[in-house]
Amino acid sequence: MENNLLYVSPSPHIHGGDSISKNMYGVLIALIPALLVSLYFFGLGALIITVTSVAACVLFEYLIQRFLMKKKPTICDGSAILTGVLLAFNLPSNLPIWIVLIGALAAIGIGKMSFGGLGNNIFNPALVGRVFLLISFPAQMTTWPVVDALNAFPMTYTDAETGATVLSLINEGVTQLPSYSDLIVGVKGGSLGEVSAVALLLGFAFLLWKKIITWHIPVSILATVFVFTGIMHLVNPEQYVNPFIHLLSGGLLLGAIFMATDYVTSPMSKNGMLVYGVGIGLLTSVIRLFGSYPEGMSFAILIMNALTPLINSYIKPKHFGGGK
Repeated sequence: MENNLLYVSPSPHIHGGDSISKNMYGVLIALIPALLVSLYFFGLGALIITVTSVAACVLFEYLIQRFLMKKKPTICDGSAILTGVLLAFNLPSNLPIWIVLIGALAAIGIGKMSFGGLGNNIFNPALVGRVFLLISFPAQMTTWPVVDALNAFPMTYTDAETGATVLSLINEGVTQLPSYSDLIVGVKGGSLGEVSAVALLLGFAFLLWKKIITWHIPVSILATVFVFTGIMHLVNPEQYVNPFIHLLSGGLLLGAIFMATDYVTSPMSKNGMLVYGVGIGLLTSVIRLFGSYPEGMSFAILIMNALTPLINSYIKPKHFGGGK
């Protein structure tokens, strides 16, 4: 009798070969160049922060699913690992381990599992952890080790020499900034994963090649920041730096490529993605130029994450077979 049953399911009926784990591990592969650069410049600190963050995120997700939610753990799908890597990439390499653990708990416990787990979270979990730590421990989260291009894999950790980031220097009115070559390669202070533009762009190319993401969100963010900061630079070049400095500084590339493009927290339609990206670019530029924080990328993404349901409700993709 069971063999004669007719099973009805919604479209699509053609499987494209994609899966959660495949895309998650694909993003992790794209992050390898940035990880290698961070290990080169930050050495032992980068290794400790990354391993701690990943292990803590996986452990917290397992414990919450197993003992609080009473469901089968899904730590093998790669999402907890990716959250751990992205959280680490948003942290200084000299951050104490106990603060990293708190950030991982906030990312997984508050940013992800409190909404029901993967696919239900409103905000990017790694950014929830990062902003939670920035607000709770502002001194530790804004103390950046100095990058030495000639000192490969430094063995210093919490006692590393510290200095200011490029955006902090801009915010303080300092005119002597790193060269474009240093900004592109990564010879500058900052969080683990944000220092090297070329490493992040290599990851971007890989994601586009594998069709894990599309160009709409990253390009709209970068274009908006470039245009807005470029206009301000033309209006007052003595007060506002060249827009290329903004593109190559801070967490703009990391956020635009790897965090704003999160499937769950970004719009579904291409037009919605463009609106979402422009919103992130505008908010980032306004915070950087007029706010007290030198960096605004994390706040901008979280704000637009909250607006994603509204964007989806007003800018809907054309249904299959529909007209213009």
